[in-house]
Amino acid sequence: MSEGQRSKVKGQREIRGRKGFLAVLVLTSDLLLLTFNLACGAPQPHFLSIATGGTGGVYYPYGGALARLLTEKIPNTQVTAEATGASVDNLKYMQLGKVDLAFTLADTLAEAVKGTGPFASTGAIGSVRTLAVLYTNYTHVVVRQGSGIRTIKDLRGHTVSVGSPGSGTELIADRVLAAAGLDPKKDIARQALSVAESAGALKDGKIDALFWSGGLPTGAIQDLAATPGFTMMLLPSDDVLPFLQRDFGRELYGVALIPATAYRGMTADVGTVAVKNLLVASSQLSDDLVEQILRVMFDNKDTLIAAHPEARHLERSVSFDNAPAPYHSGAIKYYKASAIKSDKAPLP
Repeated sequence: MSEGQRSKVKGQREIRGRKGFLAVLVLTSDLLLLTFNLACGAPQPHFLSIATGGTGGVYYPYGGALARLLTEKIPNTQVTAEATGASVDNLKYMQLGKVDLAFTLADTLAEAVKGTGPFASTGAIGSVRTLAVLYTNYTHVVVRQGSGIRTIKDLRGHTVSVGSPGSGTELIADRVLAAAGLDPKKDIARQALSVAESAGALKDGKIDALFWSGGLPTGAIQDLAATPGFTMMLLPSDDVLPFLQRDFGRELYGVALIPATAYRGMTADVGTVAVKNLLVASSQLSDDLVEQILRVMFDNKDTLIAAHPEARHLERSVSFDNAPAPYHSGAIKYYKASAIKSDKAPLP
């Protein structure tokens, strides 16, 4: 090896040595800083997870915007939004301690609190608390125009997607079908697809109808309505409302109109079964953190609306009696304080 080559190798060894020393120094500094912070009682990052829904619905973009907002506005807090099967799965994840916040339908939450329906095998969930009423879900029952299917009863013998397994859509689809006199297990060829998968299957002629419980507009339904050569039709479901209210309570289900302007191809308003969407939290969250979460949501409502227009329906609760799960004590403190600040009569 020449003198020049020996010199070059020596230089490279010195550089590697300096890099190794610097790496050890940085690591040591980080450990010392962490030790110092712990010794001084400095706050450690708080990680939160929000269970949302499928990517084609409303929960996912709404939850993603909320996660970004909370991360930005609450110090030492990192929040992530998780795509899930939606309401049923979300509450089961909360029961297992896998998520801290969740989107859910009110009727699904009622089943979870009682430990019935989809929760019969797992038992009642006592650790879930209500934080806020978010918006109303509309029961979409979508078919291809000209299919000959004009009512819920006409679905008998057809291939129907009832929503993702573990979703609130599946729960309400089964109830609507039963209220219309159909056996949801026997009288249809049952498919369990997400809203995006359902829309694609209906467009391709693989199914005859789809159920979807969601806000307005739902992206996957918008895309389906805009498909060239495809004209969709929404079936009314408000005629089964009296049966649902009789069997499950007037506080859970109401009627709402999907306006003719909601989706391309609609020519008239359609009456549907409506159910509220809620944001819920684990009872393990502190009152202070819950108050911060709600303050950020309401103080930055415009940011949430920019992510999805359904956020415009976010309103401060004025009563704590009608939710399927009790309100979190931190939420009650926030709403009572907000009522006083806005010169309203203090809530009971």
